[in-house]
Amino acid sequence: QVQLVESGGGLVQAGGSLRLSCAASGRTFSSYAMGWFRQAPENEREFVAAISWSGRNTYYADSVKGRFTISRDNAKKTVYLQMNSLKPEDTAVYRCAAREMTPDRAVVNARSYDYWGQGTQVTVSS
Repeated sequence: QVQLVESGGGLVQAGGSLRLSCAASGRTFSSYAMGWFRQAPENEREFVAAISWSGRNTYYADSVKGRFTISRDNAKKTVYLQMNSLKPEDTAVYRCAAREMTPDRAVVNARSYDYWGQGTQVTVSS
């Protein structure tokens, strides 16, 4: 069992930056692929970024590529999402997710994840 807790959300002006954190507890974090997803009101859940258990492999949605960076610190059991050049359309609840993963791959499909955090609100004003 893995528990995930996100933090770092808030209100920021367009063009600003935020860094989200997702702290994990429970079983061995270093064997888990991790992902970030977001959901805005009246929108479906959307993939944002994913990272493999080693951190060597990452994958991004086209909408955030070049602006967001996913990373992880396995010693701290934490995954990060650095968000730069934020836009109003980035406004959403951001959730992290975990999946125990033997191949060192980033996982894009939300249905493949086993554990989810509660989320943190990110609001970008224009």
